Amino acid sequence: MSFYITTAISYVNGAPHLGHAYEAITTDVLARHHRQRGEDVFFLTGTDEHGEPIADTARAEGIEPQELADRNAARFLALMPQLEISNDFFIRTTDREHHRRVQEVLQRVHDNGYTYKGLYEGWYCPRCADFKVENEILDGNRCPIHEIELTREREENWFFRLSAFQERLELLFSERPDFVMPAVRYNEAHSFIASGLEDISLSRARMHWGVEVPWDPSHVFYVWFEALMNYTSAVGYGSDPERFADWWPAVHHLVIGKDILKFHTVFWPAMLMAAEIEVPRHVFVHGFLLAADGRKMSKSLGNVLDPFEVLERYGPDALRHYLCREVSFGQDGAVSPDGFEARYDAELANEYGNLASRTLNMLARYSDGVVPAVETDAALRAEFATLLERADELLDRAELSAALDEIWGYVRRLNRYVEETAPWAIAREEDRSEELAGVLATLAEGLRAVTVALEPYMPGRTALLLEALGAGGAAERAFAPRGSGAGTTQIAPLFPKSA
Repeated sequence: MSFYITTAISYVNGAPHLGHAYEAITTDVLARHHRQRGEDVFFLTGTDEHGEPIADTARAEGIEPQELADRNAARFLALMPQLEISNDFFIRTTDREHHRRVQEVLQRVHDNGYTYKGLYEGWYCPRCADFKVENEILDGNRCPIHEIELTREREENWFFRLSAFQERLELLFSERPDFVMPAVRYNEAHSFIASGLEDISLSRARMHWGVEVPWDPSHVFYVWFEALMNYTSAVGYGSDPERFADWWPAVHHLVIGKDILKFHTVFWPAMLMAAEIEVPRHVFVHGFLLAADGRKMSKSLGNVLDPFEVLERYGPDALRHYLCREVSFGQDGAVSPDGFEARYDAELANEYGNLASRTLNMLARYSDGVVPAVETDAALRAEFATLLERADELLDRAELSAALDEIWGYVRRLNRYVEETAPWAIAREEDRSEELAGVLATLAEGLRAVTVALEPYMPGRTALLLEALGAGGAAERAFAPRGSGAGTTQIAPLFPKSA
C-alpha cells in the first residue's frame, strides 16, 4: 500500500521557528508509523521561495531574491536532521524541474478554457501574498491572519475560473466528509464554498520573482498556485508517469496549518480538476501553537518556547514528545518552557526513563543481563493487542495526541506491573525463580513492545533502548508470547532529570 504524506512547504522570507518544527514533527510521526506497518511511504517537505514577500524582504536587505531563498532554504533543510525528520525528498520551488512542471499543469488549465485576462481590484495582504474576499476581512480593513491593514490593489491579471467548480467542489465535500480533517476545518472549508465562489487571480503582472506564465511571459504565476503544484511535481507529474501513478492520488494526508486552509482545500482541488488530475484523499489541518496565556508566541513578550534551545539542552526526542503530547493535534494549543520541563520530568524522566532503567537493572541483577526465554503474562499481552488496535485507528485519523495518550497509558501500566509483582521481593525466595523469570520476561518484552510503539514519536531514544534490550532493528509491534533470550546492556538514563 502506498502512503504519500506532505507538509506544507515553508516560506523562506524568515528563519525556521517552532511552528515549522511542529508541522515537520507531526508529519514525521505519521510517516514513521505507516512505515512500521509495512506500507510504502513517501514523505515530502520543502520550501516555497517565490512571491512578493520574498522579493520585498530581499530588497530591504539589499540582496537578490535568489540569495535570500538560498540562505533560508539551507536553514530549513538543516533543521530536518536536527529534528530527526525522515523525509524522502526536500523540494525547493526555485528548482528548474518544478518550474517546468508548474508550467505544464497550468498550461493544461489554460488550454482547457479555465483562464481569462481581466482587471483585478481588491484588498491584498502583502504578508499572506493573498487577496481577501469581503467576508474574510476584520474590522478596520485588517488581515484575519496577520491583523495588519490591507492595501487596495488594482492590476490586470490572468484569472482562474474558480466559479466554474462550485458544483463539483460541493459534490466532493458531500461525497467525502473526511476529505478535510478535523471536522471543524471541514465545516470551515465547506462554508467558504457554500458562500459562493468567485474567480481568482492566477498571475501577477507587476511581479518578476516567480514562474513565468508560458502563454504570457509578461506575467508570473501568483505564488500560491505555483507553490501548490509542488505536491504533484515531486512525485513525477509530467516527468515520470509510472512513478506518478504509484503515488497519486495516494495522498492520505497533507498536513497544513489552518491559516492556509482555503488554498489547499478549495483552490487546489479546483485547480487539479481543471488540469484533469485526481484530488488527494485527505487534507489534515493542524492548529496554532500559542503561548501559555493564549496569545500567539512572540519573542518581544518573552513567551516563546525556542526549539533550538530545547534541542541543544534536551535533544530532539524530548521536543517531539512534548509537542505531540501537550497539544491536541488539529486544535490550537498552548506551549511554554515551564510546561515543557514539567512534562519532561514527570513523563520522560520519571515514567518512561525510570521504567527503562529499572528493567535493565533488574535484568542485570537477577538474570545475568539476559531476557528469560519463558512465557510472558497473557493478560498484559491481551491488553497490548487492544492498545495497538486503538492506536492504529487513531493514527489512521491523524489523531496523534490521542494515540500517544493510549501508548503512554501502557507505559504507566508497566510501571504498575513492577509495583504489583515486586521482582526484588520474589528474588529473595529461591523457590520462586521460575516466577521471577516470568516477571522479568514480561517486563522486558512489554518495555520492548511499548518502545516500538513510541518509535515514531521518539526515534532516537527508542533506538538506543531497543539496542540495550538486545532488540536493535527489531520492529515487531506485537507483544511476544515468550521472552527473547537476548543479552542486554546497561545504558545511561534515557532522559536525565532537568537541572
